[in-house]
Amino acid sequence: MKSDERVVKHPNIKNPVEALANTRHEFGEHGGVNMSIEASTTFTAMHADALSDMFTGERGPDKGGCYLYGRHFNPTVYNLSRQLAALEGTEAAYCTASGMAAISGALMQLCNKDDHIVSANTVYGGTYALLHDFLPAKCGIAATMVDITDLDAVEAAMRENTRVLYAESIANPTLRVADIPALTDIAHRHGAKLVIDNTFSPLLISPRQLGADIVIHSMTKFIGGASDHISGAICADKAFILDLMDLHLGALMLLGPTMDPQVASNLNLRIPHLSLRMKEHGQRAQLFAERLQALDLNVCYPGLESHPDHELFSRLHCPDYGFGGLLTIDLGTQELAYQLMDMLQNDFRFGYMAVSLGYFDTLMSCSGSTTSSEMTDEDKQAAGISPGLVRLSLGITGTVEQRWRQLQTALERLGLIDADGKSQTAG
Repeated sequence: MKSDERVVKHPNIKNPVEALANTRHEFGEHGGVNMSIEASTTFTAMHADALSDMFTGERGPDKGGCYLYGRHFNPTVYNLSRQLAALEGTEAAYCTASGMAAISGALMQLCNKDDHIVSANTVYGGTYALLHDFLPAKCGIAATMVDITDLDAVEAAMRENTRVLYAESIANPTLRVADIPALTDIAHRHGAKLVIDNTFSPLLISPRQLGADIVIHSMTKFIGGASDHISGAICADKAFILDLMDLHLGALMLLGPTMDPQVASNLNLRIPHLSLRMKEHGQRAQLFAERLQALDLNVCYPGLESHPDHELFSRLHCPDYGFGGLLTIDLGTQELAYQLMDMLQNDFRFGYMAVSLGYFDTLMSCSGSTTSSEMTDEDKQAAGISPGLVRLSLGITGTVEQRWRQLQTALERLGLIDADGKSQTAG
């Protein structure tokens, strides 16, 4: 089974640029160029009957601009949400206190007890634990984990009670690419919703325009850009967002993962330069990946023609921003991976040994023992996550050549390449 030709013709190629240029701008209360921060937890009704109308849903932010309570809707958070909707090309969106809140809220809204989820077997470790452990044990929602690049396996895993097909646009940490149009066809043919986590690729890929029903973000990463705020977002149609905020059955309303308005205001100021950051992250990652490949090291990056999904990514993504800011180097053993990261941080100040990604400095982690540690050894092996896999989220500080010299010297000192730039580990 393959994607149909609509992928090539899809307006996704241009829309992310246009969407960023046309995101809604909210002026401050007194005409300031930045929107005001609404710190109130509760809101005044001008007439007594307005309060009851808000509780019944007859009035709200989208119906006369009425606000009820900060956990329900907050004007500052609501305005940021509208920017996320514009960014992803969805009818609506709402922002949450974390990326995991967005994932769990969306899945719990879509599924009931005895329902079933088909998920990629390579996802962020927290998502894996939610699907593999928490939802089955606590909520009676089963999950089947499959190789999302094997469309026949995905098809075979779908059941009559499957409500969600879940994947990451670019898998964490293997960087495999989801064929979103093909997955959309499978999900919809079985009456399920396709949910895509687009954390690794804001602006690069627009899942909604490729057919996905719901788009998730951990805005802690590239959208935030400074590793100073935990935050998430759910982008979908208006009806689903209102379901999430329903006073009786809304997963976000009742579980309460509320974004602080100060955080929303700060994130609002990051979105205008997201395009510049994503382009620079991508350019640097492409250059480093090409040079590492030339040294015969085991590097993985979607921008390399050797990547198994390079052609697919080339059809799905917006070329203005390249192929993303993450690459991996597989050094085979955890010991060697640790040695490289120790040297890069402590001897060269190349970056930091830390989880997360999308920071303005380079972040390095050995995925198997950190962000994918929730996975069983068998599942890590099936996903292709070796003990020596080092994930690099390439930063944008320093000059490119300065950072490359630091990495190259570290590789030489560890004996991974010789002074002539030849790999000592190839083969």
